[in-house]
Amino acid sequence: MKVLVPVKRVIDYNVKVRVKADQTGVDLANVKMSMNPFDEISVEEAVRLKEKGKATEVIAVSVGPQQASETIRTALAMGADRGILVKTDAEVEPLAVAKILKAIVDEEKPSLVITGKQAIDDDSNQTGQMLAALLGWPQGTFAHKLELGDADAKIEREIDGGLQTVDVKLPAVMTVDLRLNEPRYASLPNIMKAKKKPIAEKAPADYGVDVAPKLKTLKVTEPEKRKAGVKVKTVAELLDKLKNEAGVI
Repeated sequence: MKVLVPVKRVIDYNVKVRVKADQTGVDLANVKMSMNPFDEISVEEAVRLKEKGKATEVIAVSVGPQQASETIRTALAMGADRGILVKTDAEVEPLAVAKILKAIVDEEKPSLVITGKQAIDDDSNQTGQMLAALLGWPQGTFAHKLELGDADAKIEREIDGGLQTVDVKLPAVMTVDLRLNEPRYASLPNIMKAKKKPIAEKAPADYGVDVAPKLKTLKVTEPEKRKAGVKVKTVAELLDKLKNEAGVI
């Protein structure tokens, strides 16, 4: 069984994001980049499936600039077998990513695609669902737990009311939530081994996908700074402020 794991290069979650002075986007100059945290979880789950003998090969895929190969190398150091970099300097929207992944799935024939539920840069939470729709495959989103069988998978997923368990037939698409597992740190020997693992470089045109954006960003601004709170002495005063100042009741 092959497992395909898309990984995205994003600003490291520890970095404070800065908006460009001209408000055309986010400043990426000299900013630390890393793998999307949700994708680290998906790589970890795929590698665990391989260690259990459930999967035979783990393929890491990234769509982005040449530097995204570093993100793939991280996945290879964690235990993935090979990588595919679909190289583009354009800002690729979720639907275009899903179309590229569909073409790769058609070519590689994996039985399971495991991806993060969302990326922390745009928070779209769309690619996994779009990919499942394009493939016509069943999907289990926000996965909290996975039990993989020979021809099906039992996915426990997080919902607003608690947990829900769904059974899906393979092949399938799964998007992972934070509590599925805790990703491992890549050891130095595995980092060295990862340098020898193959990464195939492709272009969106190789898969017949037009990545030209359908949306135009007009302006990017920082959120308003939170105002200081106030203390109230009585419930009556609290209700008065909620009603007359905040306007929420």
